[in-house]
Amino acid sequence: MMIFSSLRERLRHWIWDADLRTLSGARALPFRILRISHLIYRDLADGQLTLRSMSLVYTTLLSLIPLLAISFSVLKGFGMHNRFAPLLLDILSPLGDKSVEITGYIIRFVEHIRADILGSVGLAFLIYTVISMVQKVEQAFNYTWHIKRHRPIMQRFSNYLSVILVGPVLIFSALGIMVSLLASDLMQQTIAIRPFGILLTWLAYLLPYLLIIGAFTFFYILIPNTRVRFHSALVGATIAGIAWKTIGWAFATFLVNSPAYLAIYSTFAILILFMIWLYISWLILLLGASIAFYHQHPEFIRLGGRSPLLSNAYQERLAFNILYLICHNYYQQQALWTLEGLARHLQLPSDIVDGVLAVLERHGFITQSGDEGENGYLPAHPPESVYLKDILMAIRQSGDTWSPGSLDQAMNEVINGLFASLDRAQEQALAGQTLKALAMSEPGRRLE
Repeated sequence: MMIFSSLRERLRHWIWDADLRTLSGARALPFRILRISHLIYRDLADGQLTLRSMSLVYTTLLSLIPLLAISFSVLKGFGMHNRFAPLLLDILSPLGDKSVEITGYIIRFVEHIRADILGSVGLAFLIYTVISMVQKVEQAFNYTWHIKRHRPIMQRFSNYLSVILVGPVLIFSALGIMVSLLASDLMQQTIAIRPFGILLTWLAYLLPYLLIIGAFTFFYILIPNTRVRFHSALVGATIAGIAWKTIGWAFATFLVNSPAYLAIYSTFAILILFMIWLYISWLILLLGASIAFYHQHPEFIRLGGRSPLLSNAYQERLAFNILYLICHNYYQQQALWTLEGLARHLQLPSDIVDGVLAVLERHGFITQSGDEGENGYLPAHPPESVYLKDILMAIRQSGDTWSPGSLDQAMNEVINGLFASLDRAQEQALAGQTLKALAMSEPGRRLE
């Protein structure tokens, strides 16, 4: 046991003590892969990803039929509903022979749902159930991306409806185009030519993987309440997509070679297997989101995946630094600072910067530009009318849940007097100084 612990400690030091800045890209790549793998393992060990995956299984069971019913209705309006069952059968293929039975159950349920019988209240509840599921998925993705703020209600509602209504049409349209191209005479003639035929055969073999990777990439870009780079989403989707297909094959093989388990659970086997596969699928999807996050934010790898704990003094300095950058660009008519840009410039994790931005926005010092996907920040009021002493007081009092009066009564009068004199000294030092003076100041010059 001592030898194993010693080897593990040596391996940990070898992975984390290397300075990647001194290594070339090819030599640093294995260390990055090992570090991300270690962080993913630790995220799994913490239990939050598995807990959220189990929560999504329950949500999926409640929302699956309403979601498929809405998608089926939309596809039926475009004449694409006949392709619904084959796609569902392919997704459930790891369940083996049971996939045909489960697909049949689901399709029969969906086909027998009638909006005219449900009524307006039933239809509203149907849509609410589906939106609740998408919201639950967004919360799980936001957790993997260390995002604490959610989209506004109206933006959330419009985005969810676009995913639910437009998404199925786009997916099935793309599948229909692919099937038509593969069945065309030109494609059949191309297959007859030996080099192209071999390439197209390999492409047909890889097509299920490519479709899954494309769908995962779409989810990773659209769902989190942040700007996800395509390259990072593609990296996470590629690993998650290959893992999903591979584990699906292993799961189907296990079921074929383990008939005793099906005999033990008897008629409950279908539901149990369906729930297990849902859990595995959600867990793989969330792990891919974590990989995409660490790929886009290498500063978390440098910090060992943990956000640093900042002192109160440093948080005050960080808040003034952020205000300076935002107002400086505002006066210089330069591009607005975004959360990602500020985090990269300050070399801090995005959730640390986002927490300070939330405090400044809550107290009315900054506001978001409202541009879709940009989330640029600018002053909420003219900087010449905002005083630095008010900013400092707001930052220091953020998070207080006690009223100052009750807290003062519980303190010693000597201590209260000491801090009252400190507050007066700070007010005198910052007297008359505005946010505009801070933004327009130059290094080495005293604020006026």
